[in-house]
Amino acid sequence: MSKKIQPNRYKPEAKDGKHTNSQSNIAACLKYVMTLLFISALSFVLIFIYDFITQSPSLNIKTIEISGTNRVLKEDILKLADLTFEKNILEINLFSIEKRLISHPWIQSARVKRNLDSVLSISITEHEPLAIVKIENLADILINTQGHPFKEYSSLNDNIKNLPVVTGLDLASVNNQYLFNGTLFNSTMDFLQSVDCINIKQINGNKNTGVTIEARDIYNRQLTGEQGIIQIKLGFDDFKAKLTKAKNISEYIDKNFPEKIICSMDLFNIKKVFIKTKLNNALHNDSEKGA
Repeated sequence: MSKKIQPNRYKPEAKDGKHTNSQSNIAACLKYVMTLLFISALSFVLIFIYDFITQSPSLNIKTIEISGTNRVLKEDILKLADLTFEKNILEINLFSIEKRLISHPWIQSARVKRNLDSVLSISITEHEPLAIVKIENLADILINTQGHPFKEYSSLNDNIKNLPVVTGLDLASVNNQYLFNGTLFNSTMDFLQSVDCINIKQINGNKNTGVTIEARDIYNRQLTGEQGIIQIKLGFDDFKAKLTKAKNISEYIDKNFPEKIICSMDLFNIKKVFIKTKLNNALHNDSEKGA
C-alpha cells in the first residue's frame, strides 16, 4: 500500500518578508531622523541670519521723520517711543511704538512705518480741542471735536486761546470709560460744531432748559466789561436760526433805542422771544458830562 504524498507547506519566503519589513522600518527611522536634522539645521541657519540682520549696524535707523505735530514736541515723541539711531530698524516693534505714542494725552492716533532705506516715518494725529468742560469738584477737562474728553486742562501748560467754557455736563461710565452723553450733551455738541464760538465766553447747560450762552459783541457796539456780555437762552436745537434772530433783535435795539443795551434773551421758543434791557451807562455818563 503506497503512502499519499502530502504537499510541502514550508514557505521559505516568509523569512525574506520579515527581513524586508525590518529594512523598511529602519529606512523610515533614518528618513525621520534626517528630516529632524534638516529642520534643526535650517532653523539654526535662519536664527543666525535673523540675528545677523537685526544686529547689523548697517541697518540702524538713519533718519526719523515725524509729521502731524503741533503741540507735541518731537523730543517727547522720541523719548516716549524709546527711539535712538543706535537701534536696528528691523528689530523695533512698530505696534508697541504706536501703543506707547497714543498714551500721550495730546496724541489721538499714531502710525509708524519703516522703509528699506533705514528711514522710520512717524505720522501723528493730535486731538483738536473744542471746549473746556468744568465739572463740580473735579478738574477742568478738554474735549475734542468728537466730544471725547482727552486731557485735564491746565491754564499754565496748555497754550489755548478762545475756547468756550462749558458747564452743566456730567461724566458717565460707558464700557469702563468716562464719557459725556445724553440729550443735553448732544445739544451742546451740536451748538459747538455748528456755530462760530469765537465770541462765546461760556456755555451753560441745563437738563430742563438746554443751552444758554454768554456771548460778547453780538452787535456792533464796542462795549467793555459786563456791558459787553449778553446771556442768550437757546434751548436744545435750531441754534443757527435762533442766533440769527438774536442778532437781528440786537441790531434793532441798537438802531432804535441807543440808550438801552440788552442784558439777556430767551429764545427757547423762537416764535416767542423775551428780552431784558438796561440803561447804557456809557451813553448816560457822556450825556451827564455834556450837560
